Amino acid sequence: MTAAGNGYSAPPQSRRVDLNLVADLIRPGSRVLDIGCGDGTLLEILENRYGIDGRGVELSQRNVNECVAKGLAVVQGDADRDLVDYPDNAFDYVVLSQTIQATRDPRGVLDHILRIGRRGVVSFPNFGHWRMRWQLLTRGRMPITEHLPVSWYATPNIHFCTIRDFCALADDMGVVIEKVIALGSKGDRLSEGASLRTLNLFGEQAIFVLAKPR
Repeated sequence: MTAAGNGYSAPPQSRRVDLNLVADLIRPGSRVLDIGCGDGTLLEILENRYGIDGRGVELSQRNVNECVAKGLAVVQGDADRDLVDYPDNAFDYVVLSQTIQATRDPRGVLDHILRIGRRGVVSFPNFGHWRMRWQLLTRGRMPITEHLPVSWYATPNIHFCTIRDFCALADDMGVVIEKVIALGSKGDRLSEGASLRTLNLFGEQAIFVLAKPR
């Protein structure tokens, strides 16, 4: 979910290399809910390329207006408050792309994602990347990078996490992790055979495909 209400304007989704990877994880013809859909770039990709039945929820009214102008079925809503209104198993996939770290209750939002959808696709910036660690070690200040470009006092992100943190949360909730993709600094995809330690150290972004709790 974009953070327009927090005085921060996120980079246009059209620049994000992770969106094509997210789209490729979704089966053609599926019912998809994109939470925090921004300007609708991912929904457009999914509808035009894969023929999905897509819906979107977005916090920014400006982005909602842009999506509607594109013919996308998007409503204004807040991931922390409004997911309770969606029925169980209403979608095949629920996508939460670069949004979970900006929610007040990440665990509660994840619960709803896997209640509403048969699978969840979640992506986020990895705070465990070596550049983050190096900036903290050498400067003693909160890191600023291409994927986390805003100072600590202005960022919409209120729950930074690492790939290891997210795996631990999924394990604690009994959520099945079906796939993990980590992207390097240039959007390059790290080897899926790499260890969790390697993914956490060198992945600037992570994409998880999740299934319902065991």
